[in-house]
Amino acid sequence: MEVPCVRAPREEGEATRQRLADADLIDDEYELTVDDGSLYIPITDPDAIPAEFEVVSRTLEERDTQTSPTDLLGFEPTYERLGRAALLDEDDDERAREIADAIVASDLPLETVLNKASKVKGETRVRDWELLAGANTEVVHREYGCEFLLDLAEVYFSPRLATERNRVVEQVGSEARSASENASGQRQRAADEHVFDMFAGVGPFVIPIAKRGAECVGVDVNPDAIDYLRENARRNGVEDRVTAICDDVRNLVAGSSRERCECDGVREVAPEYEGWADRVVMNLPHSADEFLEAAVTVAGDDCVLHYYDIQHEDDPFGPGERAIREAAEPAYDVSVETERVVRSYAPHELNVCLDVRLER
Repeated sequence: MEVPCVRAPREEGEATRQRLADADLIDDEYELTVDDGSLYIPITDPDAIPAEFEVVSRTLEERDTQTSPTDLLGFEPTYERLGRAALLDEDDDERAREIADAIVASDLPLETVLNKASKVKGETRVRDWELLAGANTEVVHREYGCEFLLDLAEVYFSPRLATERNRVVEQVGSEARSASENASGQRQRAADEHVFDMFAGVGPFVIPIAKRGAECVGVDVNPDAIDYLRENARRNGVEDRVTAICDDVRNLVAGSSRERCECDGVREVAPEYEGWADRVVMNLPHSADEFLEAAVTVAGDDCVLHYYDIQHEDDPFGPGERAIREAAEPAYDVSVETERVVRSYAPHELNVCLDVRLER
């Protein structure tokens, strides 16, 4: 059967396979194949593969020893995988339970099955889940070499945004590296960067950025998310570079923090972040514009905003750029470096990101 694959030189095959496995992008239903000095690795989502890899279509053999849910059901179910959990979105309870039984009975390494029971709701953006199989709603998710513990019933997390998060992460320190061979011979490091995530959740931006050596502040209004952020900092060995703050970032920047979670080993919270950040992540696409004043306050003299928005396809980037200019000018020169469509959100609506540089 023709399936999408990543083709890698044989000598780079294991490293490539490991990176794809860390991102949970390998399709376990097909065999890996070596041919003409290349390793062909079957993948689940070609659109999620980093641009550095070559994606091709190739005929691969199905794994003979693996029974899939499709084999047991007679139809191909739709679900997302997050760690060892399968996430369903089924309105029919009987169909959902049939799919859950097949997933558990299959040879896939999945132990938990959850069905969405509500839309994302409230200030903390969590949803209700129906537990169809497994012990609870807590999972361990691996993404691009990082490990995240989280409870889907208590925090917001989207595995679909892994590629977009990695795109931002790989920018950290990139300018320093490109400028490292300067006349003086001094080498800058990503550790020179201060990164402020205004809606940090369990740390999918903060943790990998800290692993690149940057000093990070992660803020979230959800105390459960902050607890998991602290735990994930420990799991990934970056607790000395992560400050976790439970607050509305607007209160924090104004100096009137309503509540700050104890950090239990993560660095104590600094009292003031005005002008501190070299990079600000604003991944709250429905209402990020309401937090632009705070973002401009924490921005340093040369700062990049990663601003996420949801807009109509007729003008997906204009409203965000106008809002940023209104908040930042004339104190800063504003330049849009990247306009990127992250994904389709709804009919005629797009989830987009603007990478915007602010310079005094």
